[in-house]
Amino acid sequence: MSVVAACDALGISRATFYRNRSAPKEPAKPRRQPPRALTEPEREQILSVLHEPRYVDKAPHEVFASLLDQGCYLCSIRTMYRILEVVNEVRERRNQARHPVYTKPELLATGPNQVWSWDITKLLGPNKWQHYCLYVIMDIFSRCVVGWMIAERESAALAERLIADTMKKQGIQPGQLTIHADRGASMCSKPVALLLADLGVTKTHSRPQTSNDNPYSEAQFKTLKYRPDFPERFGSIEDARAFSRGFFRWYNCEHYHTGIGLLTPETVHYGRAHEVIQKRSAVLAAAYAAHPERFVRNPPRPGAAPSAAWINRPATEPDPQLLP
Repeated sequence: MSVVAACDALGISRATFYRNRSAPKEPAKPRRQPPRALTEPEREQILSVLHEPRYVDKAPHEVFASLLDQGCYLCSIRTMYRILEVVNEVRERRNQARHPVYTKPELLATGPNQVWSWDITKLLGPNKWQHYCLYVIMDIFSRCVVGWMIAERESAALAERLIADTMKKQGIQPGQLTIHADRGASMCSKPVALLLADLGVTKTHSRPQTSNDNPYSEAQFKTLKYRPDFPERFGSIEDARAFSRGFFRWYNCEHYHTGIGLLTPETVHYGRAHEVIQKRSAVLAAAYAAHPERFVRNPPRPGAAPSAAWINRPATEPDPQLLP
């Protein structure tokens, strides 16, 4: 029988057959030490020099040049790197602080007043280098701005007062709320942390330099600053407050938000979404009854009210908006 027929009958490839038929190779002989290689005492001497206090914070290039200036040659720069690699020291050898590994926040809100996101943005004032700080607290489920304030500076005391007043206005109970923010000075301040602990509120923070960890506040600031009537500069802090008062009234009461089924934030936040969707369904049903031929595939349906809002939804978690 040929090799091809035998391999087909056994269900193996010819490469496997020839590889197994070949005689086992003899183990490789240990490599002989080159005559010009450094001896073990010489390697230990070089490593001890690299560990000296005057050289421990320097790269091998600097150590090599310094030794040459002193009339001493121990080895090449590449050999220094090889010796350091053996002892796992080919890295930043200076005693520097290491940044901790920050956990990605994963927050879920299935109703209003479960998760708030807050942040601070700067509004340009009348003069160069002058600006005002806009504090905004938003409910991520309804996208409703539940509290805001404009001040001349960023202050932990002002943030503490805004959070306390907003929680009182919304009737937040201990253990009900999680507040999420980035790692700004006011957000991570001790007064704010103590206030939230006293009120029974869980606090979370974004990872450093990761704007996606606080998407709702960032998107709201973009909506603010891309408004056609948003000025390049505000004439005074009273001017900024007057503009913001009108903007947040429009944002909460008139702005049809695509992220919440083209409902307004106040409609969702105060539980009127079902009523509005029923009215929209009646209007669309009447339109379909009048001209069914204009709707080729299915009868028109209004957008659904939100059922959940995530900050960093896990990949294994299904999107509630896509569930039947």
